[in-house]
Amino acid sequence: MKLSVVIPVYNEINTLEEILKKVKDVKISKEIILVDDGSTDGSRELLKSLQKRDTSLTVVFQRKNQGKGAALRAGFKKACGDYVIVQDADLEYDPKDYLKLIEELKGSRMVLYGSRFMGSYKDMASLHFFGNRLLTALTNLLFGVALTDMETCYKLIPLELIKKIEIKSDRFNFEPEITAKILRNGYKIKEVSISYAGRAASEGKKITWRDGFSALATLIKCRFFP
Repeated sequence: MKLSVVIPVYNEINTLEEILKKVKDVKISKEIILVDDGSTDGSRELLKSLQKRDTSLTVVFQRKNQGKGAALRAGFKKACGDYVIVQDADLEYDPKDYLKLIEELKGSRMVLYGSRFMGSYKDMASLHFFGNRLLTALTNLLFGVALTDMETCYKLIPLELIKKIEIKSDRFNFEPEITAKILRNGYKIKEVSISYAGRAASEGKKITWRDGFSALATLIKCRFFP
């Protein structure tokens, strides 16, 4: 099985090389697709340098900042693996957990989510903790499922399903939109425990309380106005 790892990048120069090394170190067949979403901190120039050193990397440069969802759309278009997973360019998620997700497939075609709340998590801000809980609870209520972490970054999804779904969200509301559309396409989502180490806004975390309201609206829209 080949995995397509899509990494959206926006002003992540402090962690970009380290997370890329961690992804490369995972012993699986994979392709790495990085999408720079209009960085202004030197990430863009660093990516150009990294691509020259490693021609196996696929790098996409957005002309201007459009948001995580827009960056992922661009990355998914380049993907050609059997499965796709998103990797944030910070160090909150550990790429070694790919192996736990892939092992759980056991040869079947399914969607797997890495749940932070089934595993070990630390340094998650209270606002993000309760926001995640609320959005996951609403997802369960609207779609009749029993997820513990809808907002997780680690979503292992068959490529043919990614290609089938039209993603409209440009920002962080990608997470509820893709979840809603996976469920509406008749796929069940299985969760696997993963580890997580949060970072603060001062360290570059970009999601805010405003994105929570956008996620709520996206869930409701996808449920009642698909």
